[in-house]
Amino acid sequence: MTPDQDLLLKESLKMMTDMIILCGTLALSLFFWVVSLSISTYAGTLQPVSPWRWLFSILVPLMLTSRALKRNTLNYSGALGALLVGFVLTMANYSFFSSLLAFFITSSKLTRWGGAQKKRIDADYKEGGQRNWIQVFCNGGVPTELALLYMIEVGPGEIAIDFGKQYTASWMCLSLLGALACSAGDTWSSEVGPVLSQSQPRLITTWKEVPAGTNGGVTAVGLLASFLGGLTVGVAYYVTQLLFVGDLNTADPQWPIMVYAGMAGLLGSMLDSFLGAHMQYSGFDASIGKVVSYESATTTRICGKPILDNNAVNLFTSVIVALVLPGLAWGMWPR
Repeated sequence: MTPDQDLLLKESLKMMTDMIILCGTLALSLFFWVVSLSISTYAGTLQPVSPWRWLFSILVPLMLTSRALKRNTLNYSGALGALLVGFVLTMANYSFFSSLLAFFITSSKLTRWGGAQKKRIDADYKEGGQRNWIQVFCNGGVPTELALLYMIEVGPGEIAIDFGKQYTASWMCLSLLGALACSAGDTWSSEVGPVLSQSQPRLITTWKEVPAGTNGGVTAVGLLASFLGGLTVGVAYYVTQLLFVGDLNTADPQWPIMVYAGMAGLLGSMLDSFLGAHMQYSGFDASIGKVVSYESATTTRICGKPILDNNAVNLFTSVIVALVLPGLAWGMWPR
């Protein structure tokens, strides 16, 4: 077989695989639609979900996770976890999906950016930042749970943020957005700060200079990046609201969504640094010349105690932001 024939065969197999996946997705979405239609017939309070929504909620997350798997952004367990998170958020609300997409795409690209410099600083650096299911659920677990509660409360669909008309659902929307913006802000800060900052990080609890890579270390560039990361997620949510919500002219203003998300990114990053400074061990290992998270004979302690790892800190931060920030937003939201 010539090289050209071999290439043609591979392309044909790939095309056939894509067609099989597409047909399977169509069949699965139609099956779910028929099931939801049947359930709605016997339970009058439930509205059937459009077959197009089923198709979009299955096909798009499948395409994105497959691409991430090929680019080594996710491993197999991370891809399965991301597929579940993406399906639930997309089914619940397209604004949730666009926010998740903004977080996922920007974070993946920033993780790959400046790899050579990050490798010199981070002892646990992985090429491409390949994420597993634990990391996926520590960032996406809270939004997924909130999306499920949202569907129980109002069903799949898009609504305006309006505490006067939809108090509980609006609270859930802002909780979910805050959790995603928090994760985006923390990721942007940790990926941009080490590359662009010209100054040494300062420990958020004492404001003393610490080596790059120290848990709890912050820079002005990193804090600015955390706000921009949250803002990016908020802009994606806001634009989707403009496209898919039809009664915005009778609802409260929606533009504060962007400010809210930016603040969630900034405050979430600062809270993550505060918890990291106290509950994650950071020490300088003279044998490799890097900051590490373990104690050894060659390690000098910088700060923190070995109570939580980075994934647990991310989860706690996400939960706190999701619980606290919507209450503050409710008090300041323009009517």
